[in-house]
Amino acid sequence: MSDLRSQINSLSAAEKAELLDTVWESLEADAISLTEAQQAELDYRIARHEENPSDVLPWQQVRDGLFKKP
Repeated sequence: MSDLRSQINSLSAAEKAELLDTVWESLEADAISLTEAQQAELDYRIARHEENPSDVLPWQQVRDGLFKKP
């Protein structure tokens, strides 16, 4: 894996973007179909976001909450 990382690090920004696009497309091709419940949940979340797009938390706040020690 470290050899792969070193190969990736040697790529230009444009080559990395192209690689990322290729990997993303391969993930889409391999994707497992969602269950009806999963699709319904995603539709619900998208609709909530579209109704109030400013009702979000900044990433830093989410991240801090994830790593906060109890």
